[in-house]
Amino acid sequence: MDEIEIVPLRHPLAASIRVPGSKSITNRALLLAAMAGGRSTLSAVGLNDDTRRMAGALRTLGFELAVDEAAARMVVDGRAGAIPACGAELDVGGAGTAMRFLLGLLTLGRGRFRLDGNRRMRERPVGPLLDTLVGLGVPVRAERGNGCPPVIIEAAAGGVRGGAARIDAAVSSQFVSALLMPAPLWPAGLELAVTGEAARPFITMTLRLMARWGASATLRGGSIVVPGGQHYAAQSFEVEPDASSASYFAAAAAMVGGSIVLEGLRADSVQGDIAFMKLLERMGARVRWRDDGVEVGGSGNLAGVDVAMNGMPDLVATLAAIAPYCSSPTRIRGVAFIRHHESDRLRALATELQRLGASVHECEDGMLIEPSRLEATAVETYDDHRIAMAFAVAGLKTAGLRIRHPGCVSKTYPDFFRDLARLSNPQT
Repeated sequence: MDEIEIVPLRHPLAASIRVPGSKSITNRALLLAAMAGGRSTLSAVGLNDDTRRMAGALRTLGFELAVDEAAARMVVDGRAGAIPACGAELDVGGAGTAMRFLLGLLTLGRGRFRLDGNRRMRERPVGPLLDTLVGLGVPVRAERGNGCPPVIIEAAAGGVRGGAARIDAAVSSQFVSALLMPAPLWPAGLELAVTGEAARPFITMTLRLMARWGASATLRGGSIVVPGGQHYAAQSFEVEPDASSASYFAAAAAMVGGSIVLEGLRADSVQGDIAFMKLLERMGARVRWRDDGVEVGGSGNLAGVDVAMNGMPDLVATLAAIAPYCSSPTRIRGVAFIRHHESDRLRALATELQRLGASVHECEDGMLIEPSRLEATAVETYDDHRIAMAFAVAGLKTAGLRIRHPGCVSKTYPDFFRDLARLSNPQT
């Protein structure tokens, strides 16, 4: 489908929905399960392009991994820190978590491994991660010498010993997570000094999941210390609903009015994006935590905010899409690094908001969005799932808004447009 028109909501919301499992958690859990000893069962997983890429890469590396699509369940036979294949060609498509996390995993292997992806992945930097790995003694390099994929790693028998290292995480917190997850299995562990970190909540998520699988880590000054010689134990693990995906429906309720229950979300979630609920409260929405999830409601009247979004960068698009409907300006700060995501998100958001008629002032690390009256048009999505889903929310308020190339949402939420349509017609 080249284009889809969003049906506006003509009535306040009164709905309940459970979004798919978190992609960020699912891909971390898959990696931890592969490094554990024994069989792990992951339930309520997010089944999307990114998690399928990670699962496919693990299979190519020789891991036994079964997927039950209907039950949203994955079963992984871990190899206690060993990688069965002695070399492989891995294609991760557009999955940034797979590219970065697999580079960490492959420090446990032996042989020649090549990691590649799609056109956009070949433009996304991994140089700081490669530099840190080289400093730890890993023979790894960007094939074209430009700090971007394809990446080649020549893993020697005996693997990496570990030790002290430093990482510049200004571009991506995934660099940190990629190093932390295999570190407990390195003989000397890791003492990692992190500078310029882009999204601390994702690092916290990684550490909490590592602890769930049995590996400890501590903070010492500005460093994360992971003792070596540890082991991961197989788990039965339920993945939380994706807070990033839930943000679109929460924003819809706040913007249009009425209420929606987002089933399964918890205030103590490991996902930093859960903080978006507090942000919506600041803007005038009502948020009530329940035993079965969170209820978000609103009157349809929202105030703009001035907010640093570096702790929840995936939700910049959600906030930007509803900002024109606010009664005062919205200032988004601290997210220069999202120019290196699936698209240059700041440029893409500013361009499409302006196409819709919004007054937008783009700057290096964010944007200022003025209250505006939007006009119906077709929104370009730049093959970026977040752009597509965020502007679809705006279409609930502005009649005639169309989303170009909506299939890009399969990266994280293949059924998004079906679920969105249910807000207008709960019987569908």
